Parts: sequence; C-alpha cells; structure tokens
Amino acid sequence: MTEVDSGDIQERCKNADAAFAIYFYTPMCGTCGVAEKMLEVIEATMTALPLYKCNINFAPDLAREWKIESVPCLSLIEGGACSRKVYAMRSVPDLYNVLKPLMKKET
Repeated sequence: MTEVDSGDIQERCKNADAAFAIYFYTPMCGTCGVAEKMLEVIEATMTALPLYKCNINFAPDLAREWKIESVPCLSLIEGGACSRKVYAMRSVPDLYNVLKPLMKKET
C-alpha cells in the first residue's frame, strides 16, 4: 500500500477515473496493524485495484469532512467520492468480498 496524505487523497479523488480504496489507521492502534496485514494479503491478489493508506493523525480535516468515526477504516472511492466506509475488518475473505465489486467498476 502506498502511503498518502490528505492532499494526495483529495487530488486522487478529483482526478479519479477508476475506483480505489483508502485504509485509514493510526500507528499505535493494534487492531489497525492486524487489518493492515489482512489488506496486504488482499493487495497481493488484487493487484489492479489501487489501495492506499493514510495515517489519520495527519489528516484531521479529511477525517471530519468524511465523518470517519474510528480506525481502522477502509474507505471505498467510486466516482471521486467515498461510497462506503468499512470499520469491521473481520477476515481476509470478508475484506476481499468488500473490495471485489470495485474491480468491476474500473474503466
């Protein structure tokens, strides 16, 4: 996953021609570490889907704007806007099923 900041995210949303996902985390969050490892497994199988990560400590304005309630948070971006937020990262297969529909919507 490529690390991005709030400016990168806003730029990517503005110029989005394909769906992508952003994983929001904090470094001291243990659950975030587990979720990141699951997403790394998925990233290895879904190489065509851009997957980014953002330390929410450095994006407080974006967190307020998008109403991110807690971390870990996986935001699905379609058409340049957040279409869905996932907070419960139960398993690799569950996350795969969440992200799989984005693959069909790429142009």
